Amino acid sequence: MAAIVTDQFRILNAGNFVDSVTNSSNSYYVFVGLSNPAVVGYGRTTDWDTNTPNPTDNFDYQSFVGDNMSFGKKVTSANVRRLARRIDWTRGTKYEMYRHDYSLTNLSPTTKSSRLYDANYYVMNSEYKVYICIDNGSSGINTTGNASLDEPTFTDLEPSKAGVSGDGYLWKYLYTVSPSDIIKFDSTEYISLPSDWATSTNAQISAVRNNGDSDTNENQIKKVYIDLQGLGYSQGSHELNILGDGSGGKVIVDVDANGKVTNTVVSSGGKDYTYGMVDLGSINASSSTKAKLIPIIPPSKGQGYESDKELGADKVLVYARFDDSTRDFPTDVTFGQIGIVKNPTSIGSTNVFTENQFSSLGAIKFSSVTGTVSVGTKISQAVTGGTAKGYVASYDTETKVLKYFQDRNSFLNQTYFDATDYVGVSTNAKLYNFASNANAVTSTGGFSGSVDTGFTGISTNPTGTKLISLGTQFTNGVANPEINKGSGDVVYIDNRPAISRNSRQKEDVKIILEF
Repeated sequence: MAAIVTDQFRILNAGNFVDSVTNSSNSYYVFVGLSNPAVVGYGRTTDWDTNTPNPTDNFDYQSFVGDNMSFGKKVTSANVRRLARRIDWTRGTKYEMYRHDYSLTNLSPTTKSSRLYDANYYVMNSEYKVYICIDNGSSGINTTGNASLDEPTFTDLEPSKAGVSGDGYLWKYLYTVSPSDIIKFDSTEYISLPSDWATSTNAQISAVRNNGDSDTNENQIKKVYIDLQGLGYSQGSHELNILGDGSGGKVIVDVDANGKVTNTVVSSGGKDYTYGMVDLGSINASSSTKAKLIPIIPPSKGQGYESDKELGADKVLVYARFDDSTRDFPTDVTFGQIGIVKNPTSIGSTNVFTENQFSSLGAIKFSSVTGTVSVGTKISQAVTGGTAKGYVASYDTETKVLKYFQDRNSFLNQTYFDATDYVGVSTNAKLYNFASNANAVTSTGGFSGSVDTGFTGISTNPTGTKLISLGTQFTNGVANPEINKGSGDVVYIDNRPAISRNSRQKEDVKIILEF
């Protein structure tokens, strides 16, 4: 049996994701991780930067991703938007008019698209205003329409001409992308939609939305397309009824001296139409060739009522900015993974983590150090029962705080980096946490540090001149990650060539999800 997943299903899923993000009971975070991705071992490659591997979609790899998270930034309603394809208005371009019936047997005239959302039927102008093309001067005789010569700039609620060139275009204004959304969500490929279109109290948005509600204004149909002009109809201008499953629709039909239909103007758009026909019965007494007039049905109650359906918004952009405003996200860290995690839990708890950001790295504050430590090197410490092991993610010489992560690469067979048996597996394969004790933390590069077992708190003043926030709470010189290891659902993973940070750098992360 033939079946399809419809465009509306994809649009619905995009909307459901945004609703899930903005639901106060959920916590979504954009995270960065996989510090030092070129370290040999599971999930890593020595040629990571030049031949970055694809993530693996299984529970094993997701656990690996959880082990290697470094830092997360919460996604709020201000940082998530639905997207549509970006189509810029350019003088001299032929745009397609909105039609409800593009298909394999009725391709759009210019792009030859079999679905509406692939056709170029809307534009964004130079002022970031978005318009639907209601009419491009096309007909059954001029199927591709005219070139657009006048840039639309108005904000009228009803479809209007953009200028005086006579290019035949009618544009329906939808909305203007806000300056804040331009900064966060601007893209060469996509246009962001306003948030909460259905409930927005923004005066301009609500005016467009309410104007598109045909239950109130009975202005659903905006255009009647002349597919066949016919011949022998009564000359003159005639106001005729639009028949179908709706009511109230009327159109003024102009007929020339030859009895051909030359123009149509909708005088009343009516409501509740899913199909329609113009009642030509009163003027077709002598017609020798039948006219074919097609009322164009909008995607909902009327043009502008539902912007997501209007523009085919089946994509979502998630935005996050990472900077050095907190020592939670060190400036010397490197990362090769970006992703989205839903509902991680607070360390030592089953409660969903809700703060604006999290550090998923462990940390050690030293009282004294010898040698130098490099990001990416292995560290170890003798603890009760065995040896704690990890990798350096960051080291701050001013505060003497080292941040580290622990993943399976320190505990698997060091030849094959898998579950192959090896000597000493009884203790070496078990993960031990770094501890507040007198045993030094050492690295393979000759570094040695003594844990500051007397330090408890979240800030320090090493020089006596400034208070420095460490981002995480230390107890007797050690700090746990702020979220439980591997908690939450990883819903997006992107492996990237390694990105190095510095103190003068900010990272804007824009993740586009397609449904």
